[in-house]
Amino acid sequence: MPQADELAFEPSLVAELDRVLAPLKRILSPVALGLDHVPREGAVLLAGNHTIYGLLDIPMLGLEIFEHTGRVVRGLGDHNHFALPIWRDLLRRIGAVRGTRENCGRLLEAGEAVLVFPGGGREVLKRKGEKYRLVWKERVGFARLAIEHGVPIVPFASVGVEDMFEIVLDAEDVLGSPVGDLLRALRISEQPWFRHGEIIPPLARGTGPGGVPRLERQYFLFGEPIGTEAYAGRDGDREACFALRSEVQAAIESGIAQLREVREADPERYPVQRLLRRIAKRLG
Repeated sequence: MPQADELAFEPSLVAELDRVLAPLKRILSPVALGLDHVPREGAVLLAGNHTIYGLLDIPMLGLEIFEHTGRVVRGLGDHNHFALPIWRDLLRRIGAVRGTRENCGRLLEAGEAVLVFPGGGREVLKRKGEKYRLVWKERVGFARLAIEHGVPIVPFASVGVEDMFEIVLDAEDVLGSPVGDLLRALRISEQPWFRHGEIIPPLARGTGPGGVPRLERQYFLFGEPIGTEAYAGRDGDREACFALRSEVQAAIESGIAQLREVREADPERYPVQRLLRRIAKRLG
């Protein structure tokens, strides 16, 4: 069982985080569509795609939900995050928890909005050719928990961050190099925590001038809640869990496709475009 204070957090810090990140929000100018699909109260799982490195999508996503619904989402974090002193304390203070079945269950029982990325750390540590791809493997844990606790799943899509970077070296490149030979010789690659190389982060360069990240607008789309009533009592049935997972996956993939169309048609996609349009409005 988790410690009594493991799920505790400081709601006031979310508002403070919103203030601190205001300059970054002005640059990224996030657009959130479908926020009316996020319940204003009661337990719910929000499941979506993770973008490369996972550092820009989460804060903007969480703050958009907070500003428009008043809800603080409780993110499920990879175990590696909570192995790092100071960093884990910061995450806990703003509502994140270690991604365990017990923690998620307690949050749902408490009526919280829980944020989950079924692809986990592997989806963050992208490889070449995986841009906006869901990398879920055979995971069904989030679906099982939703069925067990009888809560809806709100699928969401995130687009923007992965157009800011281009991967030049990924885990496959590392494992196929002399470094990979060394890892195998030292038997490091055999350790459970190595996860067959899944912990190796990609080396990416920005798609902007001089290799800096291109300042892309962030887009989020929240789909209609997917109910779990039809699967009631079948949380132990892998086939049922996989069917629900597939429904959520399809909704997220559809959302990503829709957002990419929205982005292409957006006349204010880039900061310079937004600035010029504001100047034209003032002069007009």
